[in-house]
Amino acid sequence: MSIDPSAEIHPSAVIEAGAVIGPGCKIGPFCLIGPEVTLGAGVELKSHVVVTGWTEIGDETVVFPFASLGQIPQDLKFKGERTRLIVGKRNRIRENVTMSTGTEGGGGLTQVGDDGLFMANCHVAHDAQIGNRVILVNSVAIAGHCVLEDDVIVGGLSGVHQWVRIGHGAIVGALSMVTADVIPHALVAGPRAGLEGLNLVGLKRRGVAREEIGALREMFTALAAGNFREQARKLSEEAPESAHVREVLDFILGPSDRSFLTPR
Repeated sequence: MSIDPSAEIHPSAVIEAGAVIGPGCKIGPFCLIGPEVTLGAGVELKSHVVVTGWTEIGDETVVFPFASLGQIPQDLKFKGERTRLIVGKRNRIRENVTMSTGTEGGGGLTQVGDDGLFMANCHVAHDAQIGNRVILVNSVAIAGHCVLEDDVIVGGLSGVHQWVRIGHGAIVGALSMVTADVIPHALVAGPRAGLEGLNLVGLKRRGVAREEIGALREMFTALAAGNFREQARKLSEEAPESAHVREVLDFILGPSDRSFLTPR
């Protein structure tokens, strides 16, 4: 066990031998820290938090009561193999959030980036790859093997099907079920989610230039005119100057196990 002397640990907390507790950590009442857990500098566990498994929590992440991080996957194929959960820096993980370790068949790693907000009752399943500045609103369920790129927002009570990719800057409306890939900067919504257009509000908030937004609009109109992959190939051959358009086309033409959500 390695506990930095500057860490503040409530007497009721249980820290198992082998855990690494970084400088400035705060561990509240009735927390349980497993033997293969590493907490970075300034991590705070409010109370009644369980962190177990081969799990690493990055600097200044705050975890709220009754969250459970690093438990084994909810996957019947899991046979006890040694797999991992890595959570980045400055995340806010709210009440009752669960994040599982990976599976051997999925690469063995569940990974969460930096500066995310995971609201109450969210679930991040095995082998999911979550980018930076991602927001999961209350009771969102991210299934196994999903990829959520940077700046994605998923609205409350939504579900994302296993193996789905959601591209950079996309937003999913509340009460949606996402069963296919979502292109970057898209807006999707609905009980069986459909592609509603571009996430214009998000693009403007991130300071994307008007010219870039205009290029994305033109690209979206062209994509909607036919099969996404065929249209993306044609547009890609024209070597677009817009970095945002290039990002979307590369996403569509990249490897995937799913189809794409298309305009209604």
